[in-house]
Amino acid sequence: MGDTGGTGRAREHVRVAVIGSGFSGLGAAVRLRREGITDFVVLERAGSVGGTWRDNSYPGCACDVPSHLYSFSFAPNPDWPRSFSGQPHIRAYLEHVADTFGLRPHIRLDSEVRMMRWDESELRWEIETARGELTADVVVSATGPLSEPKLPEIPGLAGFPGKVFHSARWDHDYDLRGKRVAVIGTGASAIQIVPAIAPDVERLTLFQRTPAWVMPRTDRAITAVERWVHRQLPFTQAARRGLTWAIRDLQVGAFTKRPNQLGFVEALAKANMARSIKDPAMRARLTPSYRIGCKRILLSSTFYPALARPHVDLVASGLKEVRGSVLVAADGTEAEVDAIVFSTGFHVTDLPIAERVVGADGRSLADTWKDGMASLRGATAAGFPNWMTIIGPNTGLGNTSMILMIESQLNYMADYLRQLTVLGGNGAAGKAGRVALAARPSAVNAWNRKVQARMERTVWSTGGCTSWYLDENGRNTTVWPGTTGEFRRETRTVDLAEYEVVRVRGREHDRIAVAAPLPAAEPAPLAAQAEGAA
Repeated sequence: MGDTGGTGRAREHVRVAVIGSGFSGLGAAVRLRREGITDFVVLERAGSVGGTWRDNSYPGCACDVPSHLYSFSFAPNPDWPRSFSGQPHIRAYLEHVADTFGLRPHIRLDSEVRMMRWDESELRWEIETARGELTADVVVSATGPLSEPKLPEIPGLAGFPGKVFHSARWDHDYDLRGKRVAVIGTGASAIQIVPAIAPDVERLTLFQRTPAWVMPRTDRAITAVERWVHRQLPFTQAARRGLTWAIRDLQVGAFTKRPNQLGFVEALAKANMARSIKDPAMRARLTPSYRIGCKRILLSSTFYPALARPHVDLVASGLKEVRGSVLVAADGTEAEVDAIVFSTGFHVTDLPIAERVVGADGRSLADTWKDGMASLRGATAAGFPNWMTIIGPNTGLGNTSMILMIESQLNYMADYLRQLTVLGGNGAAGKAGRVALAARPSAVNAWNRKVQARMERTVWSTGGCTSWYLDENGRNTTVWPGTTGEFRRETRTVDLAEYEVVRVRGREHDRIAVAAPLPAAEPAPLAAQAEGAA
């Protein structure tokens, strides 16, 4: 227990507070236990774990990364039912992880974080949640970039008499059957929603601001024999995962160094479209004018057949305004509808959690990042000691599994905590042993200059599109311009030369420069079992 914080009641103090219980948050919790750290909490705003795979429950919701790669290496699942898993199976997997690794006692549900403030005198974070206050030596922010839906400001929308919701906040109590429905957007969620609801609605109108490149989705059921083999011979599943990882990493060069080689992939995408869309004029409206990969490549074998249905309309123009129950596109096309489904993405480059993090100089993270997100190795930010983020700036991917990046950042987190333990005198109690690591602004700037220099030749910068990867200044602060193997090497250990070591003695602080990192333990083996986390 800690101080009272002026309330007369002692506040709970923990070594680590993890924010969020999706893949990143649960992964962080497992890694903490494997490092022997049990003094931590996972603060979750909702009533259950799952993150984006809890929030996104729209019809047809599924992953576009193969199942055996879209799961933790330390928690293999031999019983994936399909090669590309649906939302219910992924959510069930995350619930299974929480149970198998004994995480439930650490998880605080319905505990949305309202504010986090760095206490410079005590070298700790003061955290205000919906269920009370606590303090922590270290904060690991695992809220993810796909957590806060983004709704466009549309004139007249407030006066729409029908139903309106975002794909990430699907209203399952509203029955779309027999309704006239508008779907706004043609991103990853829209191409799954359209074929899922098309058979049931009276009329479906898709408002497309920018067409997407869509490749076939080679999904299939995983046979009972395959699942049996993976259960009996775990190395076969590890091999399957490793092979998929290697193939995907080999593709990265075309995205990051040789975008002109992607022309062949465009031809495959056009052939996929031509199989279902016979009208040349409609194919023209659905064909992007930018290089494939500049925006996220989408996977679907049902999207184009759904658009070919007679009661499905494509409006090749963005929604401009709403007049009562009539939606008006920028090109003047009108559609009268009963319900509007916004598939318009998330706040990715302007993370709402950043408004709730106040650092050492009294500035919020949002203010610090007002000219663009910037972090050291996607994990730490200048001015925010003992604060880390999982899936931070420039850690996103365009063609493979984010779980690979998450696990790399968990390696970095683990070594960060080891360094703090050694520097603090192996966990000595009291202020004399309290220590913080503060990312040097020069190190943050150097890292980001390197990342942005590599970004210049990538398809995301040269492909001729405007995507959600870019911030309002046109800077790509989202995607990693390299392979997942490269990122793992860059985040294997903490380089203390990139940090200031801050100690507290009474009310005085010593800032110490350390020139070399301390030795770190080897990362966990690929197929480590759950017992190792307990």
